[in-house]
Amino acid sequence: MEVQFAHPIIASDGSSETLEMEALRAHLEANNGIRGLEIVSPTDIEQAVRLFRRDGFVVVADVFNDEQTRFLANGCNEVASEILALDNNRNGNRGSHRYSFGGSSLTRSQLHRPEWQMMLDIPVVDELVTALFGSPDYSLRAASGDFCLPGATGYQPLHSDVSDWFNSSISRFSSFYDPRGQMTIRDLPCPYICVNFLPQDVTRLNGPTRQILGTQHSRAPIPSLEEEPEWMRLSTVCPAPAGAIMIRDVRAWHGGTPNVSNAMRAIPNLEFYAPWFREPMVPGITYADHKKLSERAQFLTRFCVADSSESLVTGAILWAP
Repeated sequence: MEVQFAHPIIASDGSSETLEMEALRAHLEANNGIRGLEIVSPTDIEQAVRLFRRDGFVVVADVFNDEQTRFLANGCNEVASEILALDNNRNGNRGSHRYSFGGSSLTRSQLHRPEWQMMLDIPVVDELVTALFGSPDYSLRAASGDFCLPGATGYQPLHSDVSDWFNSSISRFSSFYDPRGQMTIRDLPCPYICVNFLPQDVTRLNGPTRQILGTQHSRAPIPSLEEEPEWMRLSTVCPAPAGAIMIRDVRAWHGGTPNVSNAMRAIPNLEFYAPWFREPMVPGITYADHKKLSERAQFLTRFCVADSSESLVTGAILWAP
């Protein structure tokens, strides 16, 4: 299904594309994408688990239907418009023309939005995450994701989304610490999972996520942009169809890539903690709205709800990365 997003490409100076940009587009069209990328069906749970544990991610097609895809795409457009109204120069908060849905929210989450709440009630997602954690007793960390606009022509540095606790000023969002210095979070089973939902096709040109296969347990230093070899820059998860999900072990090395298409690329997400892992939490939904969710969604969001005596201020803001 093709979904048309708002925010088409606008050249910053109104001029035609440079030769350099034309060359980048041609290079990505010819070379971008993980060779032999396997996309599994929602019924092949065992293969999805195997690929996730081997590669640090897996793509599952046909997870949500056309109506859900349109609903999610419209919600992403609405939130993006609120964020972009605060950033006329498109400086972004994850690099130029690149934004975090959570990092641009006063609650660091979009859980107050019905589109993100809808994602909590897709049965196959629950089935897959339960299989990956080996238990249904996992919990929501946040409802977030990111989007990038045409004009995001740079590469985001490779990074991991979780690390060992070091001190409260540097690593306040991680709870793992081995005082013996013998184990790191990379020696453990996956502590939390990110499920990205694709409300549009992800192509070689619209900013596919690059994933470096099998790095979820690596203790090697993550290379800088200057050190990163070309094959890593081209190790992107594409093509992948709208209606699919990409499930990621957040420890695996990953990063954003150029969007040289003519439209926004959005990958809203839900992030889930393993039953045995926790970090400091920020409420993302009011008590009253929480009670309106399905029974299963209420259970998953049990650590994200504000107290019944508290109000929740929502809205867009440009957080620092």
